[in-house]
Amino acid sequence: MKSYSYKTRGTCSREIHFDLDGDVVKNVRFVMGCMGNTQGVARLVEGMSVDEAISRLSGIDCGGRGTSCPDQLAKALAAAKDTE
Repeated sequence: MKSYSYKTRGTCSREIHFDLDGDVVKNVRFVMGCMGNTQGVARLVEGMSVDEAISRLSGIDCGGRGTSCPDQLAKALAAAKDTE
Protein backbone atom coordinates (compact mmCIF):
# COMPACT_ATOMS: atom_id res chain seq x y z
CA MET A 1 0.00 0.00 0.00
CA LYS A 2 1.28 3.46 -0.92
CA SER A 3 0.22 6.77 0.69
CA TYR A 4 -0.36 10.05 -1.15
CA SER A 5 -1.11 13.69 -0.32
CA TYR A 6 -2.58 16.24 -2.73
CA LYS A 7 -2.95 20.01 -2.23
CA THR A 8 -6.38 21.03 -3.50
CA ARG A 9 -7.15 24.15 -5.54
CA GLY A 10 -10.39 26.12 -5.67
CA THR A 11 -12.20 24.26 -2.88
CA CYS A 12 -12.90 24.63 0.83
CA SER A 13 -10.80 21.55 1.52
CA ARG A 14 -7.06 22.24 1.58
CA GLU A 15 -5.55 18.79 1.13
CA ILE A 16 -6.48 15.17 0.48
CA HIS A 17 -4.65 12.17 1.92
CA PHE A 18 -5.29 8.68 0.60
CA ASP A 19 -3.75 5.27 0.09
CA LEU A 20 -3.67 3.08 -2.99
CA ASP A 21 -3.49 -0.67 -2.61
CA GLY A 22 -2.60 -1.53 -6.19
CA ASP A 23 -5.38 0.24 -8.07
CA VAL A 24 -7.83 0.23 -5.14
CA VAL A 25 -8.62 3.46 -3.24
CA LYS A 26 -8.29 3.26 0.55
CA ASN A 27 -8.35 5.59 3.58
CA VAL A 28 -9.39 8.88 1.93
CA ARG A 29 -9.15 11.85 4.31
CA PHE A 30 -9.93 15.47 3.43
CA VAL A 31 -8.36 18.34 5.39
CA MET A 32 -10.97 21.07 5.97
CA GLY A 33 -14.03 21.34 3.72
CA CYS A 34 -17.65 20.40 4.35
CA MET A 35 -17.04 17.46 6.67
CA GLY A 36 -20.32 15.65 6.04
CA ASN A 37 -19.88 15.80 2.28
CA THR A 38 -16.18 14.97 2.24
CA GLN A 39 -16.64 12.07 4.65
CA GLY A 40 -19.47 10.78 2.45
CA VAL A 41 -17.33 10.96 -0.69
CA ALA A 42 -14.45 9.28 1.14
CA ARG A 43 -16.62 6.36 2.25
CA LEU A 44 -18.24 5.96 -1.16
CA VAL A 45 -14.90 5.57 -2.99
CA GLU A 46 -13.41 3.22 -0.37
CA GLY A 47 -12.58 -0.04 -2.14
CA MET A 48 -13.31 1.41 -5.60
CA SER A 49 -10.79 1.14 -8.42
CA VAL A 50 -8.84 4.31 -9.24
CA ASP A 51 -10.27 4.44 -12.78
CA GLU A 52 -13.86 4.01 -11.58
CA ALA A 53 -13.46 6.75 -8.95
CA ILE A 54 -11.90 9.13 -11.49
CA SER A 55 -14.69 8.40 -13.97
CA ARG A 56 -17.44 9.07 -11.42
CA LEU A 57 -15.94 12.16 -9.76
CA SER A 58 -14.27 14.11 -12.60
CA GLY A 59 -15.98 17.32 -13.60
CA ILE A 60 -18.29 17.71 -10.60
CA ASP A 61 -18.71 21.45 -9.99
CA CYS A 62 -19.42 23.21 -6.69
CA GLY A 63 -21.09 26.60 -6.88
CA GLY A 64 -19.68 27.58 -10.27
CA ARG A 65 -16.06 27.20 -9.12
CA GLY A 66 -15.20 24.88 -11.97
CA THR A 67 -14.18 22.19 -9.49
CA SER A 68 -15.29 20.57 -6.23
CA CYS A 69 -13.89 18.34 -3.51
CA PRO A 70 -14.91 15.20 -5.46
CA ASP A 71 -13.34 16.65 -8.65
CA GLN A 72 -10.15 17.44 -6.72
CA LEU A 73 -10.09 13.84 -5.46
CA ALA A 74 -10.33 12.68 -9.08
CA LYS A 75 -7.38 14.94 -9.95
CA ALA A 76 -5.43 13.61 -6.96
CA LEU A 77 -6.07 10.01 -8.01
CA ALA A 78 -5.08 10.77 -11.61
CA ALA A 79 -1.84 12.40 -10.39
CA ALA A 80 -1.06 9.39 -8.20
CA LYS A 81 -1.81 7.04 -11.11
CA ASP A 82 0.58 9.03 -13.31
CA THR A 83 3.41 8.56 -10.80
CA GLU A 84 3.10 4.78 -10.96
